[in-house]
Amino acid sequence: MFDKLSARLATVVEGLRGRGRLTEENIGDTLRQVRMALLEADVALPVVKEFIEAVKARAIGLDVHKSLTPGQALIRVIHEELVRVMGEGVRPLELRVQPPAVILLAGLQGAGKTTTAAKIALWLRERERKRVLLVSTDVYRPAAMLQLERLGEQLGIDVAPADASRRPVDIATAALETARRGVYDVLLVDTAGRLHVDEEMMAEVRDLGATLRPAETLFVVDSMAGQDAVNAARAFGAALDLTGVVLTKADGDARGGAALSVRRVTGRPILFVGVGEKPEALEAFQPERMASRILGMGDVLSLVEEVTRKVDREEAEKLARKVAKGKDFDLDDLLSQLRQLEGMGGVSALLEKLPAHMVAKAGALPQGNDREIRRQIAILCSMTAKERRYPKVIDGSRRRRIAQGSGTHVADVNRLLKNFLQMQKMMKGMGKGGLGRMMRSMAGRLPTGFR
Repeated sequence: MFDKLSARLATVVEGLRGRGRLTEENIGDTLRQVRMALLEADVALPVVKEFIEAVKARAIGLDVHKSLTPGQALIRVIHEELVRVMGEGVRPLELRVQPPAVILLAGLQGAGKTTTAAKIALWLRERERKRVLLVSTDVYRPAAMLQLERLGEQLGIDVAPADASRRPVDIATAALETARRGVYDVLLVDTAGRLHVDEEMMAEVRDLGATLRPAETLFVVDSMAGQDAVNAARAFGAALDLTGVVLTKADGDARGGAALSVRRVTGRPILFVGVGEKPEALEAFQPERMASRILGMGDVLSLVEEVTRKVDREEAEKLARKVAKGKDFDLDDLLSQLRQLEGMGGVSALLEKLPAHMVAKAGALPQGNDREIRRQIAILCSMTAKERRYPKVIDGSRRRRIAQGSGTHVADVNRLLKNFLQMQKMMKGMGKGGLGRMMRSMAGRLPTGFR
């Protein structure tokens, strides 16, 4: 998301190189290009006008600090305004109510509400230690009820029974009673996708809101929807007392305008962002970090948090002790590392959080795509335990068997083993004091704050 907008903004500030002060004259053309970049990203026109005026008012006459170029100074102003536009009112979910707290999800067809319901339920269980009950009131698409049941089974989260022959409000009321009897902390209600022009279905979701009196009514919107998202936001905002917004499919090829527009149109904060198909691919919305991503600065803090949460610390410490003792790094170790990388969303998910200049360098690295990671895991899984433990036994006939078993070519197996030998050699160097030397040499190149 935001790739095109990021590229445009990176280009326009180049025109300010060599200027010592930002004036109306020298930033006029730049702001026009910023305006065009925002419009091309599907940001609503009123939001664009307000944004450009705010940036212009703050930037004109701004003296450029010695450590900043005019382009950098303008980027700082744009960053701060992006944070303001997207970030007003951002807060955690409001769960300080008499249990069970009801969370109602509403939105257009295809916005990803059912998947989002499961993601939020998992988030609440893992992050907030809440006991969650899910229920689907989508009587128009029975597959939605089945989908939620299967997601619940997969994640170990309870799903209330739902009968497609009953009215949605009756299903929800029964689920609320089940949640009370079962001492659940949260009842998460998935509703049917509806067109904002369908008055009958909009009346139905209004009835659900009036009956359940939810602690949170979240508008789920596809970040790839563009101007349709803005129109839907207005309609749902008029029909329901919305309390927050969830942006879905933010990892797709989206222009990103919805993130800037929906907050302004609904007057409600963005609370979550869906960043992938996996149940754990949900992030609490952080406006500062999102603004940094838009401007190509990356989101290293989110990356660090994700690594801390998902990397198996025990496995990492075990590998570190093994390397420190000079023992060989084997193919089982490589398989473990690749699986952990895949669990974090793969290479693309990690690169998305890195600054643009680092991504450009990473693009030249081997094994730089998720398909290659999956291929390597398949090759490693086609090996026997002995072969992974003692790679030297893998001769020509074994390589052919491994390639056939993993659906790859012998050349792929050879390439993996070649890369592995290079990694093994590097690990051996670390075990003989090389790690300390490497860290000392790196320390001289790192900024003070990272030493």
